[in-house]
Amino acid sequence: MRLLLVEDDGMVASGIKLGLSDAGYAVDWVGSGERAEEVLQSEAFDIAVVDIGLPGIDGLELTRRLRRPDMASHAMPVLILTARDALHDRVQGLDLGADDYMLKPFELPELLARLRALLRRSQAATTAVLSFGPVELDTAHRCAWVRTGVGADAVRQPLELGPREWTVLEYLLIHAPKPASKDKLLQALTGWDKEITPNAVEVYVSRLRGKLEPHGVALRSIRGFGYRLELHLAP
Repeated sequence: MRLLLVEDDGMVASGIKLGLSDAGYAVDWVGSGERAEEVLQSEAFDIAVVDIGLPGIDGLELTRRLRRPDMASHAMPVLILTARDALHDRVQGLDLGADDYMLKPFELPELLARLRALLRRSQAATTAVLSFGPVELDTAHRCAWVRTGVGADAVRQPLELGPREWTVLEYLLIHAPKPASKDKLLQALTGWDKEITPNAVEVYVSRLRGKLEPHGVALRSIRGFGYRLELHLAP
Protein backbone atom coordinates (compact mmCIF):
# COMPACT_ATOMS: atom_id res chain seq x y z
CA MET A 1 0.00 0.00 0.00
CA ARG A 2 1.25 3.47 -0.89
CA LEU A 3 0.82 6.10 1.84
CA LEU A 4 1.31 9.87 1.76
CA LEU A 5 2.48 11.40 5.03
CA VAL A 6 1.88 15.16 5.35
CA GLU A 7 3.82 16.43 8.37
CA ASP A 8 5.94 19.57 8.76
CA ASP A 9 8.02 18.35 11.74
CA GLY A 10 10.93 16.42 10.25
CA MET A 11 11.73 14.44 13.40
CA VAL A 12 8.12 13.39 13.90
CA ALA A 13 7.78 12.52 10.21
CA SER A 14 10.97 10.45 10.29
CA GLY A 15 9.72 8.36 13.20
CA ILE A 16 6.28 7.81 11.68
CA LYS A 17 7.75 6.97 8.31
CA LEU A 18 10.14 4.43 9.79
CA GLY A 19 7.35 2.66 11.68
CA LEU A 20 5.01 2.59 8.69
CA SER A 21 7.75 1.42 6.33
CA ASP A 22 8.61 -1.43 8.72
CA ALA A 23 4.91 -2.39 8.61
CA GLY A 24 5.05 -2.75 4.82
CA TYR A 25 3.81 0.62 3.58
CA ALA A 26 5.54 2.49 0.76
CA VAL A 27 5.66 5.90 2.45
CA ASP A 28 6.23 9.26 0.78
CA TRP A 29 6.57 12.36 2.94
CA VAL A 30 5.82 16.01 2.19
CA GLY A 31 6.10 18.90 4.63
CA SER A 32 3.31 21.21 3.53
CA GLY A 33 -0.31 21.19 2.43
CA GLU A 34 0.60 22.95 -0.82
CA ARG A 35 3.07 20.21 -1.75
CA ALA A 36 0.59 17.49 -0.81
CA GLU A 37 -2.11 19.00 -3.02
CA GLU A 38 0.35 19.26 -5.90
CA VAL A 39 1.49 15.67 -5.54
CA LEU A 40 -2.04 14.28 -5.30
CA GLN A 41 -3.02 15.95 -8.55
CA SER A 42 -0.57 13.75 -10.45
CA GLU A 43 0.10 10.65 -8.33
CA ALA A 44 -2.09 7.99 -6.73
CA PHE A 45 -1.96 6.92 -3.10
CA ASP A 46 -4.01 4.38 -1.17
CA ILE A 47 -4.26 6.48 2.01
CA ALA A 48 -2.99 9.73 3.53
CA VAL A 49 -1.95 10.68 7.07
CA VAL A 50 -2.25 14.45 7.53
CA ASP A 51 -1.12 16.72 10.38
CA ILE A 52 -3.45 19.64 11.13
CA GLY A 53 -0.79 22.20 12.10
CA LEU A 54 0.84 22.66 8.70
CA PRO A 55 2.34 25.92 7.46
CA GLY A 56 0.32 27.70 4.78
CA ILE A 57 -2.58 25.41 3.92
CA ASP A 58 -3.32 23.63 7.20
CA GLY A 59 -4.49 20.04 7.44
CA LEU A 60 -8.15 20.96 7.68
CA GLU A 61 -8.11 23.06 4.52
CA LEU A 62 -6.04 20.41 2.74
CA THR A 63 -8.61 17.75 3.65
CA ARG A 64 -11.40 19.95 2.31
CA ARG A 65 -9.54 20.42 -0.98
CA LEU A 66 -8.78 16.71 -1.33
CA ARG A 67 -12.50 15.96 -1.19
CA ARG A 68 -13.33 18.05 -4.26
CA PRO A 69 -14.96 15.88 -6.96
CA ASP A 70 -12.32 16.96 -9.50
CA MET A 71 -9.49 15.62 -7.34
CA ALA A 72 -8.36 12.04 -7.94
CA SER A 73 -7.96 11.80 -4.15
CA HIS A 74 -11.62 12.54 -3.39
CA ALA A 75 -12.30 8.94 -2.29
CA MET A 76 -8.90 8.28 -0.68
CA PRO A 77 -9.03 7.60 3.09
CA VAL A 78 -7.55 10.43 5.17
CA LEU A 79 -6.44 10.09 8.79
CA ILE A 80 -5.73 13.34 10.65
CA LEU A 81 -2.98 13.58 13.27
CA THR A 82 -2.86 16.53 15.63
CA ALA A 83 -1.87 17.73 19.08
CA ARG A 84 -5.11 19.74 19.29
CA ASP A 85 -7.57 18.04 21.62
CA ALA A 86 -10.48 20.48 21.33
CA LEU A 87 -13.79 18.89 20.36
CA HIS A 88 -14.35 21.64 17.78
CA ASP A 89 -11.19 20.67 15.88
CA ARG A 90 -12.11 16.99 15.82
CA VAL A 91 -15.64 17.69 14.63
CA GLN A 92 -14.43 20.15 11.98
CA GLY A 93 -11.87 17.69 10.64
CA LEU A 94 -14.44 14.91 10.29
CA ASP A 95 -17.02 17.25 8.77
CA LEU A 96 -14.50 18.40 6.16
CA GLY A 97 -13.95 14.83 4.99
CA ALA A 98 -11.40 13.15 7.24
CA ASP A 99 -12.12 9.46 7.87
CA ASP A 100 -10.45 9.23 11.27
CA TYR A 101 -8.70 11.39 13.85
CA MET A 102 -5.77 10.65 16.21
CA LEU A 103 -4.28 12.82 18.91
CA LYS A 104 -0.54 13.21 19.40
CA PRO A 105 1.26 11.62 21.11
CA PHE A 106 0.05 8.21 19.96
CA GLU A 107 1.25 4.62 19.90
CA LEU A 108 2.32 3.17 16.55
CA PRO A 109 0.28 -0.08 16.94
CA GLU A 110 -2.91 1.98 17.26
CA LEU A 111 -2.03 4.06 14.19
CA LEU A 112 -1.40 0.88 12.20
CA ALA A 113 -4.68 -0.64 13.37
CA ARG A 114 -6.62 2.48 12.39
CA LEU A 115 -4.97 2.54 8.96
CA ARG A 116 -5.88 -1.12 8.39
CA ALA A 117 -9.49 -0.39 9.37
CA LEU A 118 -9.70 2.58 6.99
CA LEU A 119 -8.24 0.56 4.14
CA ARG A 120 -10.66 -2.31 4.77
CA ARG A 121 -13.63 0.06 4.65
CA SER A 122 -12.29 1.79 1.55
CA GLN A 123 -11.76 -1.47 -0.32
CA ALA A 124 -15.11 -2.87 0.80
CA ALA A 125 -16.76 0.13 -0.82
CA THR A 126 -15.54 -1.13 -4.18
CA THR A 127 -14.40 -4.73 -4.00
CA ALA A 128 -12.13 -6.51 -1.59
CA VAL A 129 -11.40 -9.38 -3.98
CA LEU A 130 -9.52 -8.93 -7.23
CA SER A 131 -9.52 -11.82 -9.70
CA PHE A 132 -8.24 -12.82 -13.09
CA GLY A 133 -8.90 -16.30 -14.42
CA PRO A 134 -8.17 -18.73 -11.56
CA VAL A 135 -6.26 -16.14 -9.48
CA GLU A 136 -7.97 -14.40 -6.56
CA LEU A 137 -6.52 -11.70 -4.31
CA ASP A 138 -8.39 -10.73 -1.13
CA THR A 139 -6.98 -7.28 -0.44
CA ALA A 140 -8.85 -6.88 2.85
CA HIS A 141 -7.44 -10.02 4.45
CA ARG A 142 -4.17 -10.17 2.49
CA CYS A 143 -4.83 -13.68 1.16
CA ALA A 144 -4.23 -15.04 -2.34
CA TRP A 145 -5.53 -18.22 -3.95
CA VAL A 146 -5.53 -20.12 -7.21
CA ARG A 147 -8.61 -22.11 -8.18
CA THR A 148 -7.99 -25.56 -9.62
CA GLY A 149 -10.42 -28.08 -11.02
CA VAL A 150 -14.02 -27.51 -12.10
CA GLY A 151 -17.44 -28.13 -10.65
CA ALA A 152 -17.53 -30.32 -7.57
CA ASP A 153 -13.80 -30.97 -7.91
CA ALA A 154 -12.86 -27.27 -7.75
CA VAL A 155 -10.55 -26.30 -4.89
CA ARG A 156 -8.66 -23.18 -3.89
CA GLN A 157 -4.95 -23.46 -3.25
CA PRO A 158 -3.12 -20.75 -1.29
CA LEU A 159 -0.74 -18.67 -3.40
CA GLU A 160 2.33 -17.73 -1.39
CA LEU A 161 3.58 -14.23 -2.23
CA GLY A 162 6.35 -12.04 -0.88
CA PRO A 163 5.41 -8.41 -0.02
CA ARG A 164 6.64 -6.97 -3.32
CA GLU A 165 5.26 -9.88 -5.35
CA TRP A 166 1.91 -9.07 -3.72
CA THR A 167 2.21 -5.41 -4.73
CA VAL A 168 3.05 -6.34 -8.33
CA LEU A 169 0.15 -8.78 -8.62
CA GLU A 170 -2.31 -6.38 -6.97
CA TYR A 171 -1.34 -3.62 -9.40
CA LEU A 172 -1.62 -5.94 -12.40
CA LEU A 173 -5.03 -7.24 -11.29
CA ILE A 174 -6.37 -3.72 -10.81
CA HIS A 175 -5.43 -2.89 -14.40
CA ALA A 176 -6.22 -6.24 -16.04
CA PRO A 177 -6.80 -6.92 -18.87
CA LYS A 178 -5.07 -3.65 -19.80
CA PRO A 179 -1.28 -3.44 -19.54
CA ALA A 180 0.29 -1.80 -16.50
CA SER A 181 3.02 0.78 -16.93
CA LYS A 182 6.44 -0.29 -15.65
CA ASP A 183 7.09 3.23 -14.35
CA LYS A 184 3.85 3.24 -12.35
CA LEU A 185 4.57 -0.25 -11.06
CA LEU A 186 8.00 0.90 -9.91
CA GLN A 187 6.35 3.81 -8.12
CA ALA A 188 3.86 1.49 -6.41
CA LEU A 189 6.70 -0.70 -5.14
CA THR A 190 8.65 2.11 -3.50
CA GLY A 191 8.49 5.61 -2.17
CA TRP A 192 10.33 8.49 -3.80
CA ASP A 193 13.51 8.05 -1.81
CA LYS A 194 14.09 4.30 -2.04
CA GLU A 195 16.54 2.88 -4.48
CA ILE A 196 15.02 0.18 -6.66
CA THR A 197 15.96 -0.22 -10.29
CA PRO A 198 13.83 -1.31 -13.23
CA ASN A 199 15.95 -4.48 -13.26
CA ALA A 200 14.82 -5.20 -9.70
CA VAL A 201 11.19 -4.88 -10.84
CA GLU A 202 11.92 -7.49 -13.50
CA VAL A 203 13.16 -9.84 -10.76
CA TYR A 204 9.84 -9.61 -8.90
CA VAL A 205 7.93 -10.00 -12.15
CA SER A 206 9.97 -13.08 -13.00
CA ARG A 207 9.27 -14.65 -9.60
CA LEU A 208 5.57 -13.92 -9.94
CA ARG A 209 5.52 -15.30 -13.48
CA GLY A 210 6.94 -18.58 -12.20
CA LYS A 211 4.10 -18.86 -9.68
CA LEU A 212 1.29 -17.97 -12.11
CA GLU A 213 2.21 -19.79 -15.33
CA PRO A 214 1.68 -23.32 -13.91
CA HIS A 215 -1.93 -22.25 -13.33
CA GLY A 216 -2.56 -20.95 -16.84
CA VAL A 217 -1.93 -17.26 -16.22
CA ALA A 218 0.81 -15.59 -18.27
CA LEU A 219 2.56 -12.36 -17.34
CA ARG A 220 3.45 -10.86 -20.68
CA SER A 221 6.08 -8.14 -21.16
CA ILE A 222 4.97 -5.22 -23.35
CA ARG A 223 8.15 -3.81 -24.87
CA GLY A 224 8.76 -0.21 -23.95
CA PHE A 225 5.74 -0.02 -21.64
CA GLY A 226 5.20 -2.64 -18.97
CA TYR A 227 3.33 -5.88 -18.31
CA ARG A 228 -0.07 -7.48 -18.81
CA LEU A 229 -1.83 -10.54 -17.41
CA GLU A 230 -3.12 -13.01 -20.02
CA LEU A 231 -4.82 -16.38 -19.85
CA HIS A 232 -3.24 -19.40 -21.48
CA LEU A 233 -5.81 -21.21 -23.59
CA ALA A 234 -5.87 -24.97 -23.19
CA PRO A 235 -4.64 -26.76 -26.33
